Amino acid sequence: MTPEVKKRIEQIRQGIVPEGYKKTESGIIPNEWRVGQVSKCIEEYKFFSNDISHIPVYSSSRKGLVPQSDYYNQREAVETNLGYKVVPQGYVTYRHMSDDDVFHFNINKTGENVLVSSEYPVFTSSDNCDLSFLISVLNNTARFRYFCKMQKLGGTRTRLYLDNLKRYALALPPFDEQKKIAEILATQDKAIELQGRKIEELKRFKKGCLEKMFPRKGQKVPEKRFPGFTDDWEQRKLSDLAEKTYGGGTPTTSNEAYWNGDIPWIQSSDVVDGKLLGVEPRKWITQGGLNNSAAQLIPENSIAIITRVGVGKLAFMPYSYATSQDFLSLSKLNVEPFFAVYACYKKLQSELNEVQGTSIKGITKDELLAKSIMVPRYAEQQQIGAFFKQLDKLITLHQRKLEEMKRQKKALMQLLLTGIVRI
Repeated sequence: MTPEVKKRIEQIRQGIVPEGYKKTESGIIPNEWRVGQVSKCIEEYKFFSNDISHIPVYSSSRKGLVPQSDYYNQREAVETNLGYKVVPQGYVTYRHMSDDDVFHFNINKTGENVLVSSEYPVFTSSDNCDLSFLISVLNNTARFRYFCKMQKLGGTRTRLYLDNLKRYALALPPFDEQKKIAEILATQDKAIELQGRKIEELKRFKKGCLEKMFPRKGQKVPEKRFPGFTDDWEQRKLSDLAEKTYGGGTPTTSNEAYWNGDIPWIQSSDVVDGKLLGVEPRKWITQGGLNNSAAQLIPENSIAIITRVGVGKLAFMPYSYATSQDFLSLSKLNVEPFFAVYACYKKLQSELNEVQGTSIKGITKDELLAKSIMVPRYAEQQQIGAFFKQLDKLITLHQRKLEEMKRQKKALMQLLLTGIVRI
């Protein structure tokens, strides 16, 4: 960021109008920009159809347009009295109700016309406005989010009808500048999308490795092995993998003094499915808080396994910690630690996948410790553990890169969509 841009940001923050800028109802903007209502930027499209056998039905979500059967858990679309709104390729739609004042606008990039609820507004841009620029403003600026918040008129939900959206006044650069801004942001989006795909490919590769590098049910050897290993694997109970197990227990939440300590307190919501190497705690407990609960300080290099809602999720913990009663922890492991965490995860996930049409709400300590897994010689455990540990580290590095790319794009949008940086 150049000194000139930094100075401009500071001036605008202080309410000072920099040279070449002007003060408007949409804030301080470049002299060449104008303020216009959304009504001058869009053209509503209002065409209905019940042809659900030939045109797919979609829902508009914050992750984009998704098939309605996916969004509503396999619920199929049915004909309605009014019919569905048609969203042509390249047009925009959005869900006009929100639980938290945030609305997300989706451009139809499916490659075909789609149908959405008859209540969803559908529109495209007028000749004097670039559609991608407009959607960037609506999806990403704090000023528009504040406008949405002001639409809440009692009740628990906020409604942003199209007529209200049309009244929103936004700062508009000249058309050529709109297009250039949209192209820059589109380039950022493409890079972010490619990075996301790379992560998903790595996750699929990891899933395939978990399937092939551990024996299938009833087998004594896996499909894929490292060179030099030919011995059968042995069946061992989870209770045999650790010398000690720890349960959990929650201190009184009303005593705030218990929650300003330096002992990591792990909750089930902290554990991310598939992220097996460590947890980022959100709470820290004191020794006094620990003493006034059924929980104990669990030694480092243990495996924390969720036994209640969320059963099947677990994590290897490289540091000492305490947990709620939702966990059972395996400590002082008798097997290679990283092998153990992936073997336990594979076992629990396989059993969950075998349960059809039901949801496991919990598992007792005795039930968990009675489960059996297949274990090879220690040298093979080491190679398997090191392989998956390195693979997870690679995935984590790519995820961090993705988050940094998103932060960079957000910062860039703040500069471009406000005119602080001109192109």
